[in-house]
Amino acid sequence: MDEKKLRRELEKRLEKQGRSFKYDRKKESLRIENEETGKGIDVALPGIVAKWHEHKEKAIDEVVYYVEEALEVMGKEQSLAGSEKKIYPVIRSTSFPVETSDGIPFMTDDHTAETRIYYALDLGNTYRMLDENLIEKEGLEPQKIREIARFNVRSLSTEMKRDSLAGNDFYFLNTNDGYDASRILNDKFLQEKAETIEGDMVVAVPHQDVLIIGDIRNGTGYDILAELTMSFFTSGNVPITALSYIYENGKLEPIFILAKDHKKED
Repeated sequence: MDEKKLRRELEKRLEKQGRSFKYDRKKESLRIENEETGKGIDVALPGIVAKWHEHKEKAIDEVVYYVEEALEVMGKEQSLAGSEKKIYPVIRSTSFPVETSDGIPFMTDDHTAETRIYYALDLGNTYRMLDENLIEKEGLEPQKIREIARFNVRSLSTEMKRDSLAGNDFYFLNTNDGYDASRILNDKFLQEKAETIEGDMVVAVPHQDVLIIGDIRNGTGYDILAELTMSFFTSGNVPITALSYIYENGKLEPIFILAKDHKKED
């Protein structure tokens, strides 16, 4: 599978009346657009090709599903009124766009040097990022949205699976509800977890659908964590960051893990 073949396969499977496809050779991306509204979604092809070599047709199936859901959402009017319980914070990489394809800024907040907080309205199988136009139309104050979203993320399950390796414990939160990485914003959850950690508490959000907490007690633990985060980062549908964070005194501090040399970022 190469980009040319992938592009043809996606066009074949996503072809519908009223849709058009635009290929950007420079960005190596395919845009699927509703011809009537001009709204669409851009799909980066190189990453999907890489996933295809590991997951075969499943990689394409996931992209098709994601695009279909996203285009369906774009074709409907959404309202925040009466849907406050469905507003959640969403973690993304700082390389993620800060505005819609129409140039409308998303509502965002700073998080770390590698991550940024967005806000979304849950729509069941997908969600819509909140932008300034939608917020102004609804007449909601941004601070109120922040409070609602933080409250809602605290209501989500924090049940984790544990795996022990080389004297270190690794905890995985992976519900696939779209907000696994968002649990990093649940301060109470992190504080309570910190009370049970015997070594260094290290937190990672390599992609949207996983949060990893490591109870790191030796150098090997850091090496294992580095391999885990990179593996998740390269395999996730929405990669965030392969960097991990030391959690100490309620704060997240980036840490670079290189071989057996473990140094916090200056």
